[in-house]
This record gives sequence, structure tokens and C-alpha cells, in this order.
Amino acid sequence: MFQYGIMPPAMFLGMIIFMLYGFPVAFSLSAVGLFFGLLGIATGHFEFAFMQALPFRIFGIVSNDLLLAIPFFTFMGAILERCGLAEDLLEGTGKLFGAVPGGLAYAVIVVGAILGAITGTVAASVITMGVISLPIMLKYGYNPRLATGVIAASGTITQVIPPSLVLIVLADQLGRSVGDMYLGAIGPSILQVTIFMLFILGLSIFRPKDVPPLPLEARGEMNMALVMKVLWGMVPSIVLIFLVLGTIFMGLATPTEAGALGVVGAMVIAAMHRRLTWDLLRQGMHSTMTITSMVVFILVGATCFSLVFQGMDGGLWIEHLLSHVPGGAIGFLIFVNIFIFFLAFFLDFFEIAFIVIPMLAPVASALGIDLIWFGVLLCINMQTSFMHPPFGFALFYLRSIAPKSVKTKDIYLGAIPWLCMQLVLVAIVIFWPESVTYWLDKAPDVDLNTIKIEIPGFGNGGGNQMPNFGLPPMDGTPAQPGQQGLPGMPNFGEPPKINP
Repeated sequence: MFQYGIMPPAMFLGMIIFMLYGFPVAFSLSAVGLFFGLLGIATGHFEFAFMQALPFRIFGIVSNDLLLAIPFFTFMGAILERCGLAEDLLEGTGKLFGAVPGGLAYAVIVVGAILGAITGTVAASVITMGVISLPIMLKYGYNPRLATGVIAASGTITQVIPPSLVLIVLADQLGRSVGDMYLGAIGPSILQVTIFMLFILGLSIFRPKDVPPLPLEARGEMNMALVMKVLWGMVPSIVLIFLVLGTIFMGLATPTEAGALGVVGAMVIAAMHRRLTWDLLRQGMHSTMTITSMVVFILVGATCFSLVFQGMDGGLWIEHLLSHVPGGAIGFLIFVNIFIFFLAFFLDFFEIAFIVIPMLAPVASALGIDLIWFGVLLCINMQTSFMHPPFGFALFYLRSIAPKSVKTKDIYLGAIPWLCMQLVLVAIVIFWPESVTYWLDKAPDVDLNTIKIEIPGFGNGGGNQMPNFGLPPMDGTPAQPGQQGLPGMPNFGEPPKINP
């Protein structure tokens, strides 16, 4: 525990105490880092030269082109969530699926996945789907716990489906490509949606009273007008998703450039729906500025903390503790995910990504764990932070817009099955790494036994004979008369001649 001194554990404990106290995270990290830095300098545990690197690290944060993608994707999502796109998608998709048992739940899951890919905001997805779908689901006989659970869970899909802000931050912290992180998240995203839909299918078979179909007067006739309405809301969104992600996957644009392209596409979609106004742009800019400022301040605080922590051998202390977890790489992954799961009760995903991930990444790399797999796995785990009763933010958002007839107890109990399904996905990804790595570009397999290295021969006779530069043979015999070296080269096989 104290192989590397008492300062690293004391610093880690100090960070936890500050956060439990409720002081803002960015300033807590800065205060703990600076305090222990000064204490370490006074006690000889920390070199002052380390502190000279702090301005350069802060400059590196504000000049990081990758982090510029965060305001672009945030602004894109802010425009799309305010232009009425979600309302059109939910209304049309709900009517399209309404004839089958659980149709509204299927519609919420599908729309949640689409909104997750185009907005990236859990709050917007949960509130929008809750305002529109929850009253209809309750009116036509859905179980309140199921209705609130499926809305909250579908809103949290945002965290895993590209282009998620969490994946951008994890790529930066792990030193990996954002495109690879997005590719790695495709498989788990599909699995997440599939697991949710299979759960609704099971309920429609074994407990059909909890998920009744919509009556004809509510869903209307299935006609071309309804299909065109659904396509009008869905096709532009899907085109924008493929435009943003496709340019990244094909290497045509960086994440920052793709984010800028997404902003233009979002404004075009808002204009197509005749909802592009100055007020919408102003609200989107305000939301973007708030989120971006929060991220930058947390990053500055985190880099101050990590600089002092690493300077006191805190990284070696963490590596020593976690590398001795029984079970090797799998044991490490299980322990880390349990740790993150409980940490998510109290910390936001940005705070976990900036504080905890830099400590865990070197250990994962030393154990031979693919960091893309590791990052996507932790992203899925951090997704559960929004569903934790009683601290999950998705549950708070849902409580704020749910009618008074829906009890808070029903919201919390309704979240538990969906939380368990998210943990099932965590277990699947741990024991089936190919669910992440299958989508990544793999280097060609090379059989080392088939590699032959051929060295071309020298001299007139070929073979491996080295050229004679006028030097005596290696066996010590004198050079033969007439052996000449290269033009202009002295012949070291003869004694030196002194001209008078």
C-alpha cells in the first residue's frame, strides 16, 4: 500500500473528500493538486521542476485540435434537439409501430438510438421522449414502471452510439484515434439496441397487458402519408449521421472537420423543417458555451492534479495495486468495471474520464489490453451512471416532466431491469472482445517462418564476398601484388612511401 510513500494515497483520499463535500470538481482538482504539490516540495517528495511543466500542459489543452470537436458536436446536437425533429420522429414512428404489442416501446428505443447519433445529449433525449411518449403510453395502458424505464434507458444510448462526446474524450485521454473509437463502439451499440428490443419482445409474449398495442383511432390508418411522414423525419437524420461518421471512417475529414460539417447539416435540416431561427441559434450557442467551458475547466483541474500525482509516483502506485489483482487481464477488467460502476454514483462521466482513466490506462496497456476495447468498455459502464437509482441524472430528468400520478418509486424500480441489461452488455464486451475489435482495421497476418532475407552478393564472383578496398585479407596474409583499392583510396597493404 505504501511502497511509494504516503503522499500518493493521501492525495487520492484528499480528492475523494473534496468531491464528497460537493465542491466544484474542476476547482477541487486544482486545489488538491496545488496543495499537495507545495507540500511535496516542502517535504522533498516532489521536485519544483515538475511545476514548470504546468503552463505548457494547460497550453496543450487549449490548443488541442481534437477537443475542438466537442463544441461542434454539441452545437449540432443543440440545434437538432430544438428544431422539432424528435417530435416528428416519435409521432410518426409511434404510429408506424403502434399496431403491434409494445409498439410504442419499440418506437422509443429506435428514436432514442437515432437521437443519440444526432444529438449526443441524454437530457434532451429523455426530456423530449418523456414529454411526448410518456402521456400516450400511460393513457393506453402501459405499465408505468416499464414506460419510465424504457424512456430513461433509450435516452442513455446516446453515450455509446457514435458520434458520442464521451468517445471523443476517451480517445483523447487514451491517446487513440477518434475514428477507431467510433468504429469500436458500433458493435456494442447494435447489441445494446438489440437487447432492449428483445426485452420488449419477451414482455409482449409473456406479459402482453403491460405493453398493449395502440387502438386504431390513436394510430390512424397505415397509408403512404404516414410512411412519408416517418421518412421525412428519419431520412435526413440518417443521411447526416452517415455524412459525419462516413467522412471520419474513410479518412476524408478529422473529427473536428466532421463536426463542423455536422453543424452545417443540422442547420440545413432545421431550415428544411422551417424552424431555423435566430433564437434557436442563440440557445444552441449558449448551451454549447456552457458545456465546452465546463469540459475545459475540468481538464485544466485534472491536468494540475495528474501532474503532481504522477510526479509523486502515483501512477506507479496505482499500477502496483492493480497489476496484482487475481485473474490477469480479465480480473483487472472486472475489478475496474465494478470500481467505475460505484464511482458513477457520485461522479459525472466527464469527471471519471479526466480523473480516473489516465490512472488506469497505463495499467491496461501493461497488461496487453487493447485500449480501444478498454475505452469502449468503460464508456458502456459510464452509461449506467445515468440509470443509478437514486442518483441517475436520467431519472431526475424524467421525474421533472413526469405527471404526478407517476410515483418516484415507480421511476426508480422501473430503471432497475434496464440497468441490469446495461451491465449484461458490459459482461458481453468483457468476455467477447471481438464485439469491439471486429470493426477495427486489422494489420495483415504475417507468418514469420516464411520471411527470407536475401543479401545481394558483392564483387565479380557474387555470393557474400565483400569488396576489397585495398586492405590486407582478414587472415593476416599480405595483399597480393596488383590488388588495387578504390580510386583515390590509399593501399594499406603496402608500407608507406616517403618521397624526398
